[in-house]
Amino acid sequence: MITRFAPSPTGHLHLGHAYAAVFAHQLAIENGGKFLLRFEDIDMTRVRPQYYMAMEQDLAWLGTHWDGVPIRQSDRLPAYAEALQKLTALDVLYPCFCTRREIQQELKSMAHAPHVSGAEEIYPGTCRGLSQTERADRIGGGAAHCWRLDARAAFELAGPLVFEDKMKGVIDVDPLLLGDVVLARKDIATSYHLSVVTDDDFQGVTDVTRGEDLLPSTHVHRLLQHLLKMTVPVYHHHRLIVDKAGKRLAKRDAALSLATFRQQGKKSEDILAMLALSLNS
Repeated sequence: MITRFAPSPTGHLHLGHAYAAVFAHQLAIENGGKFLLRFEDIDMTRVRPQYYMAMEQDLAWLGTHWDGVPIRQSDRLPAYAEALQKLTALDVLYPCFCTRREIQQELKSMAHAPHVSGAEEIYPGTCRGLSQTERADRIGGGAAHCWRLDARAAFELAGPLVFEDKMKGVIDVDPLLLGDVVLARKDIATSYHLSVVTDDDFQGVTDVTRGEDLLPSTHVHRLLQHLLKMTVPVYHHHRLIVDKAGKRLAKRDAALSLATFRQQGKKSEDILAMLALSLNS
């Protein structure tokens, strides 16, 4: 068994991160496996150098010990470019020239805008119908664009798929759940979805542990794994640690950061007790 914890070095770790790390670490230890640390740092506009070391210090303080040297996604851009080329060859990508404002305007004009789980709005497929000629002309003219997965085309190529979640059982893949997600951004030639499946396959991760809020993303990841002929891991989408209002914790919640607790003189045992209390409540 190989598990991993993959934070983004854009702020201090908080209680939610602590639970995710401990969950993955404990699962590996109990099964005689390996626990890996990976930094998801492709968003260089938000990454800060000091947080790499700060996160390692917090994790060591918690009692989690990882195998090997942590990898950084910023060092693996060629691997993501190779994966993107494979998807391009399968004809399941298309360029999207829409700005965020244009997408929002189109969604507002729709009588029934598509949503994820009744909350998050998804891309309506504005650029999917552009002709090859128009795409080439706009790219040739220097128009900024990202690359989106054509979910319908990808699913037609892949056929019905499932993935196993230890918390929720075997789940049928819904390729349209998140719509045509971005696989390569305008500012960097990759995205969370493409990077995470590429890295998990590269590192031989057998069990992906993460919060249940990322369960919808797994539908996309399973589709990409099939298209890229990757090994399919088992998933463990665990509960989330929330604040007093019932909202998921964010890095802006400085009062709940591990760094703050350490400065207050708390011990790792205190943090584990707080996590247990939160889950029980």
